[in-house]
Amino acid sequence: MRNFRYLNLVAAAALFVFGTACAKKQLAVARPAPPPVAEPAPAAPAAVTPAPQPRREQPQPVAQAAPSKYPDAATRARIDELIGRIQDAYFDYNEHSLRDDAIATLRADSTELAEILKRFPEYRLKIEGYCDERGSTEYNLALGDARAKAAKAYLVNSGVSGSQLDTVSYGKENPVCTDHDEVCWQKNRRVHIVAEKNNS
Repeated sequence: MRNFRYLNLVAAAALFVFGTACAKKQLAVARPAPPPVAEPAPAAPAAVTPAPQPRREQPQPVAQAAPSKYPDAATRARIDELIGRIQDAYFDYNEHSLRDDAIATLRADSTELAEILKRFPEYRLKIEGYCDERGSTEYNLALGDARAKAAKAYLVNSGVSGSQLDTVSYGKENPVCTDHDEVCWQKNRRVHIVAEKNNS
């Protein structure tokens, strides 16, 4: 009887061990396999940064000074000298046409004046017209204006820029001689050329 019980216990223990092993085996079979581990991609080669090139300095353009519209001191002195040498051009009584001696006076330095003034388009000259003391103020202002314009026309025909020549009439004002005779009156019937005061 004892032997029978012993055999039953051994058989039960064997069944239990066998059943547990099968269950473990089934669980092991039923468990899904883990996903395959992806192999890491080969690393990309590191980008090679080129060595910085030495910076070449671009040559800076040399600033060109704008040409002056006005003459420098030396040229102005030359213009003043020329103007000082241009004698007044004289007129007959009640006349505004240029006499031969007036033409010779204006012609003397007009060529060089024309060349200088072309180089300095903002530099201006003024032609002043004068009369003697006889006649009304209004009449002499008109006559002095006609004389100044006659001188300007001659200079323009000689090549001087008309846009750089202004005219003004002083009539019988500002005389150079105040005697009351023909010698003095002749000195006052004239045109006189000066540089404009606003030249820089």
